[in-house]
Amino acid sequence: MSTTKKRNVSAIGSQEFNEIKLKEPANYAAGLPAVKVALQHAFKEMGVVKSLHALSQMNQKNGFDCPGCAWPDPDKPSKLGEYCENGAKALAEEATNKRVDKSFFEKYSVEELSAWSDYQIGKSGRITEPMVLRAGSIYYEPISWENAYELIAEELHKLNTPDEGVFYTSGRSSNEAAFLYGLFVRAFGTNNMPDCSNMCHESSGVALNETLGIGKGSVKLEDFNHAEVVMVIGQNPGTNHPRMLSALQKCKENGGKVISVNPLEEAGLIRFKNPQEVKGVLSSGTALTDVHLQVKINQDVSLLKLIIKKLASLDKEKENVFDHEFIETYTNGYEELIKDLEKYSVEELIKLSGVDEEVVDEAVDLLANKNKIIVCWAMGLTQHKNGVANIKECVNLLLLKGSLGKPGAGTCPVRGHSNVQGDRTVGIMHHVSPELNKSIEKAFGFIPPDKEGLDTVHAIEAMHEGKAKIFIALGGNFLSAASDTEYTAQALQNCDLTVNISTKLNRTHLIAGKTALMLPTLGRSELDLKNGKPRFFTVENSMGKVHQSKGLIRPASGDLKSEPEIIGEIANAYFKGNHSVDWKNLGADYEMIREKIGLVIKGFEDVNNKSKNSGFYLPNNVRDLDFSKLPNQKAQFSLCDLPKHELKKDEFILMTIRSHDQFNTTIYGLDDRYRGVYNERRVVFMNIDDINELSLKKLDVVNLVSRYNNKERKASNFLIIPYNIPRGNLASYFPETNVLVPYNHFADKSHTPISKSIVVRIEKV
Repeated sequence: MSTTKKRNVSAIGSQEFNEIKLKEPANYAAGLPAVKVALQHAFKEMGVVKSLHALSQMNQKNGFDCPGCAWPDPDKPSKLGEYCENGAKALAEEATNKRVDKSFFEKYSVEELSAWSDYQIGKSGRITEPMVLRAGSIYYEPISWENAYELIAEELHKLNTPDEGVFYTSGRSSNEAAFLYGLFVRAFGTNNMPDCSNMCHESSGVALNETLGIGKGSVKLEDFNHAEVVMVIGQNPGTNHPRMLSALQKCKENGGKVISVNPLEEAGLIRFKNPQEVKGVLSSGTALTDVHLQVKINQDVSLLKLIIKKLASLDKEKENVFDHEFIETYTNGYEELIKDLEKYSVEELIKLSGVDEEVVDEAVDLLANKNKIIVCWAMGLTQHKNGVANIKECVNLLLLKGSLGKPGAGTCPVRGHSNVQGDRTVGIMHHVSPELNKSIEKAFGFIPPDKEGLDTVHAIEAMHEGKAKIFIALGGNFLSAASDTEYTAQALQNCDLTVNISTKLNRTHLIAGKTALMLPTLGRSELDLKNGKPRFFTVENSMGKVHQSKGLIRPASGDLKSEPEIIGEIANAYFKGNHSVDWKNLGADYEMIREKIGLVIKGFEDVNNKSKNSGFYLPNNVRDLDFSKLPNQKAQFSLCDLPKHELKKDEFILMTIRSHDQFNTTIYGLDDRYRGVYNERRVVFMNIDDINELSLKKLDVVNLVSRYNNKERKASNFLIIPYNIPRGNLASYFPETNVLVPYNHFADKSHTPISKSIVVRIEKV
């Protein structure tokens, strides 16, 4: 038993307040303020010359893909730049001139750093050389690349079974890095490959696979030009995917309508001032939402059933509201769905959803005579106990309307990180795919494991219980992204070794295993040279298009390596040449990796050529209306139960949200401009009637408390903000409130944490 002294580190960090300022929420997104803020961030982090050079090449055909969200680029990017405010912030964070080097870690211990806020930690800068945190030490110190590789190999060889290793992947990785990583993990002998999809869109993948035969969306960017109705459900594009607003603007200009469904009325869906157009700067912009359905948290199934029930009544009268030819030809389970609707009364569904019937009828009127319908969604639908059912109910609506396999119609799960979909496509998954295993065996000469691996929540549990002893992360900030922060922190600290392949410092580096490694890698915007020649990666956007990404700015340090090189060297150190794969040389040859991807992954044939210029789309059976892999070779209707929330009198449902100054766990600043909150993140948005009923007032300090399985979890020190949110509902930022999310409560089938519907109490401080 180890007697190593435990480090006194904080999984939560600073809980102190700043000097908060409040304004009225904004009624539009983007415009000149967005341009101003974007440039301010860029200039502050990168300087003027470097900023203008890098921004001019972001999302351009011969440039690099934005390190932010996965929204697709148009075939002809704007001459003014194809990026948004948050894309510029993401670039500024990655390409910052600040450095985290040897002298930084000599000055600050992990104990001191862990007391900082996530914002302070993230602003420290780029990691410049490999660092090791040795057992019993509280200071990182330099280590050579060779010794780092050997340390990892030595610890991996100590494991009793490969299943004691956990290999996590963030969506920031390239296709080449993700493919090689998955290949090594399988060669090592396990499918323990949790990834960030497990925590966000896994519910989408499960639902879409079961109903339509592919875990991806079916629309292309140009479909928004032809859509008659776009439903945006559980998503805030103005903050999380701002370039989507341009697509919605095109839809409106072509006569389309937008229905937004969300507990909060977000500025980005009220009005959009396109900063790439003169009218977007000088005029009042484009009104986007035609009908806003302010649904209660996690009552989307209730609302969708209500809409479908009303459409079904109209269809009985007119017989042309539903596309019966499409239903007969391509679907299975229609009669059962219609019969199931009889179980629910209109009055019951209205009460559950919290939306006025008059407003619901406006949405029904828009949908009744249209069939070019796109449904978009994000984590507002996926991160619930019934997250899979939420997506299936969206699919039900589209199937009834025949809104698949035609221009202007289809499913649109809007992914978060810029290659999270590509990672899954090239093999990052804990599930076993016999087809993939067979292709790997044929291409590489080894037999991959056929035992199901651990997803994120079960990997955390395994580490906490000592069943997993090594954690390796290809990118990301695992601790801050995962649920149940204190539990996850203990899980990581229980490990013998934690390894993070990263660009910047984050909290996961500080809440480490007994021994920890920090391996610095090139950012997406940075020039990647081999023999003096620039190399490129490939990425897949949210709509299944693969294209190249080529960095161009000078790397933060001459000691950085690319992710494929690091993976290849780790594998080489582990196998020591005793394997069918030449790991070191494969990791250094991206073209060879792509050739191998083409042999293993369907649709990637000749990827070295096809990925250039505007890239290529991967196969998508829904676009072809090919449901041959599903039961009866047809798309499936689903019978979805209503969500169940049995709240006590003093309980609320809390959803975690992003501020406008963050992307995932990366905190760019302390302002949420669109919601009118400045210089503070420790806030909770609350209905004024609920505030009054509890005898509270604006800016009172409260704790948020959840209780699951007789265990109490507390998020301390939050300021109350009166806001337009349904009664009984609360909203607050993550990662600060992730501490409230129990690790063992997650979506059925997908195991996605319930981060958007946490039952909490409010405790006055």
